[in-house]
Amino acid sequence: MNKEEIIFVTQPSLPPLEDFIESLKDIWESKWITNNGKFHKDFEQKIADYLGVKHISLFSNGTLALMTAIQALELEGEIITTPYSFVATAHAIWWNKLTPVFVDVDPVYGNLDPQKIEEAITDKTSAILPVHVYGNPCDHDQIKAIADKHNLKLIYDGAHAFGVEENQQSVLNYGDLSILSFHATKVFNTIEGGAIISHSLEMKQHIDRLKNFGFVNEVIVQEPGINAKMNELQAAYGILQLKEIDDNISQRKRISEQYRKQLSNILGITYVDEKDNTKHNYSYFPIFIDEEKYGMSRDKLYEKLKENNIFARRYFYPLITEFTPYSDLVKYDLSNAQTMANQVICLPIYSELTEEDINRILEVINA
Repeated sequence: MNKEEIIFVTQPSLPPLEDFIESLKDIWESKWITNNGKFHKDFEQKIADYLGVKHISLFSNGTLALMTAIQALELEGEIITTPYSFVATAHAIWWNKLTPVFVDVDPVYGNLDPQKIEEAITDKTSAILPVHVYGNPCDHDQIKAIADKHNLKLIYDGAHAFGVEENQQSVLNYGDLSILSFHATKVFNTIEGGAIISHSLEMKQHIDRLKNFGFVNEVIVQEPGINAKMNELQAAYGILQLKEIDDNISQRKRISEQYRKQLSNILGITYVDEKDNTKHNYSYFPIFIDEEKYGMSRDKLYEKLKENNIFARRYFYPLITEFTPYSDLVKYDLSNAQTMANQVICLPIYSELTEEDINRILEVINA
């Protein structure tokens, strides 16, 4: 198989190598490679400004950010969340020795359904953890009203939501805390990386202590912490990525529009419409296959694409609740989530995807 013929579901955007080498020379000269160095401080300020958030704490990856967010709010008991996500959402709850309670999603966007949350609240519930699936904003007003009514904390898993705005405001400002992932597969990457967005200096300082062993200064450890710091190489890489991100998102939008145009008339294939008053980041392009109308199952199309060296992904299949650690925790009907999981294929989308690549993908789907 010729590697040049393969189309992957995503490819990471990379900064110009010569620019990164210049940053590396600076790091090598200083010999300061981690622990809140010059590049880390600069990146933290630049990314907060870009995203329109007040306080941001950088992490070595998004999973540790989510685990730390749960620690920072001192949660106990149960956290209501979604089965339709990457498994790290639930793992972060489990690693904190808490119990994830899974409720169904809305059938359009795949986000946590506010109508299903309230019935799952018990005297053990301490928080709600929704996910902005594919970067589409959750129904924050309804979810916040439920959280406020029951005095629950609200953490958003915004791993897909880099740069997403609703009504000209960053969705990362929703909730008590929001987290980001900068993994290589994301719209914005620092190879590995993540962040927590908070709303007060006091909370940011608390989070920054937790990610650095609990240190206040050289001789004082105030609380048990973990090592989740972003290093200088990642931060330098991230600064360069910020210069490219708007163009990358613009290219993704172009690809998304082409998919929509070409797929709109194919019976049995649907896709997620863009939300009104929303600035999207085009992080994914999921389609949903109705086997009866399309004439082929989702899995057969998935295999057919692979036979043509097109490696799409079934995000998110299986549901989290089908994995062994969580299969015994199902208490509520998850039929919407199950239907989406059984029908979804995320098509390739990344800034360097060519017209020829797109036509190849659509030719297989049309055939």
